[in-house]
Amino acid sequence: MKKTALITGASSGIGKEFAKIHAKTGGNLVIVARSKDKLLALKEALEKEYKIHVSVIEKDLTEKDAAKEVFNFVKYSKIEIDYLINNAGFGGIGKFYERKLEEDLNMIQLNVVALTALTRLFLPTFVEKNSGKILNVSSTASLMAGPMQAVYFATKAYVTSFSNAIAEELSETNVTVTTLMPGATETDFGKTSGMDKTSLFKSTADANTVAKDGYNAMLNGDLDVISGVSLSQKLMLKAIPITPKKILLKQVKKMQDPNP
Repeated sequence: MKKTALITGASSGIGKEFAKIHAKTGGNLVIVARSKDKLLALKEALEKEYKIHVSVIEKDLTEKDAAKEVFNFVKYSKIEIDYLINNAGFGGIGKFYERKLEEDLNMIQLNVVALTALTRLFLPTFVEKNSGKILNVSSTASLMAGPMQAVYFATKAYVTSFSNAIAEELSETNVTVTTLMPGATETDFGKTSGMDKTSLFKSTADANTVAKDGYNAMLNGDLDVISGVSLSQKLMLKAIPITPKKILLKQVKKMQDPNP
């Protein structure tokens, strides 16, 4: 039976790759993003190549009631969602006290509130039918505090903690929650956040590879998956628990400073 996946942030980057990967399995899609033109182009390409059905929802998930509106569209269209992939998110570089408050509040709204709301809205149906998979895209940033991206790192820490907690709550059901924690990845994120000018983004992972790792982990019902990190980054991540916090903070700040 065909599975239907709802993917947020599907117009580019990792989200677009998720859509391609799922379409290749023969599954139908509900794709959500702000850019209607990009969504329609993706819909046309995937429907033509894979003979599937793709529903498009043009929505800015930083808006207060956007998650409920997405849910209502799916409900009234009588579309049964099997996989919920909360991929939409953005970051922004700079000292917290110098950044625009509105931008950081929008970041929290998208990265935290919309993800939480969509999960809460779709989860009861998953539990009722005792079937369904959720993939929440977090980041390796969730494993530490992030000077120069204080709010972004904090939002991703929330995503990982939240996802792990509800995964355990669902452990006696057939519903699974997987957390994808990518490292620096070749997407529009680097440019929009300003991270492309930092040492952290000198070497980036392929978006398709990261999406495959996340999608396969979701199918397996894995709790966490880390993807797109170099050997030196893997060593740094493993050293986090034993590294003095002040030293770690200085290291992270240096990596994220566009003008070190």
